[in-house]
Amino acid sequence: MRSSTEISAIESLFREALRKDRNLVNAYLMVHSNRTGLHLNLAEGPGEDGKPHPQQPVYMASVGKLFTAVVVGLLHERKALSFEDPIARFLDDGLVDGLHVYRKRDYSREIRVRHLLNQTSGLPDNFYPLFDKLLADLGFVMSPREAVEWAKQNLKPKAAPGRKSYYTDTNYHLLGLIVEQVCGEPFHAVMKRLVFDPVGMQHSYMLHYSKPDREPEHTEAGFYFKQTRLNAIPGFAGLDYSGGGVVAPMDDLLLFMKALTGHRLVSEETLGTMLGDKATLYPGWDYGYGIWQVRPIPLLLPKKYRSWGVLGATGAFMFTHPGLDAYIMGSFNHQSWQRKCVRFMFRVMDRLMKE
Repeated sequence: MRSSTEISAIESLFREALRKDRNLVNAYLMVHSNRTGLHLNLAEGPGEDGKPHPQQPVYMASVGKLFTAVVVGLLHERKALSFEDPIARFLDDGLVDGLHVYRKRDYSREIRVRHLLNQTSGLPDNFYPLFDKLLADLGFVMSPREAVEWAKQNLKPKAAPGRKSYYTDTNYHLLGLIVEQVCGEPFHAVMKRLVFDPVGMQHSYMLHYSKPDREPEHTEAGFYFKQTRLNAIPGFAGLDYSGGGVVAPMDDLLLFMKALTGHRLVSEETLGTMLGDKATLYPGWDYGYGIWQVRPIPLLLPKKYRSWGVLGATGAFMFTHPGLDAYIMGSFNHQSWQRKCVRFMFRVMDRLMKE
């Protein structure tokens, strides 16, 4: 069992991060180690209507992409679709035609489900251009399909399918539309039926789309872009959708990660594909099916940080470190922590290694 001194070191690391950044209203951290028995569930910050609480539901931004990828993986296992299927099998001609025209060639019908999952479709990212519109007009509303249509009309693809990795919410919006077509029900209903319910995530839901089975005792934590609180803006729903959208307390997220790594959601074979069919996204980072994977770089990114999970633009993170048999997850709920949360997570790993 880890000493109280080492536990205090992680707590101090977390509190120090908030103390140094006055932009942060709330932040959440869970660290769980099967090997040592360590379990920390922390909430800090000045708060909004009261002190942040560890049981608050937290919007996890693009962490939700891993949930979407798991839904697609489950449908693959049930033979409702295949990772190799062209997306044109599921989406209507009106949406597919002209979706991906690159260097005067139409690749729209060459895009496969796996290209969406590992961010190699070559499609442009619709999120940030539309997010700018939302910030300029908080009454701006656009459905997920309309968001894809807007990208088709206003943005240019980056590469032919399968040739280059480019991170885009457009890919995951399309996955959500495919899931709805395959299952004949709204995406949030499929998420609940295939993931939340089997895992026991009773306090989890999709932002603006659904409600939890059990009403949380604590209000949803606010998340921010600069000084704008985004939770209650209806237009955010269409931009987020299956590209994010999961709201959950840390306890529920731990249930999900344990189920995923324990092969109680998708099989070991499917998880292996989700991890193995990857592309280099950025230096030191590979991307599988909704999964960020640390790729060590000599002298720059040591092997000790080898881990995998998922990141969100609000400073959200949800990772497992197989070598430590540990889970590290949380959120700083502010866009300024999109990169800083990774450095913080590595510092937590450093503390866990000092056993």
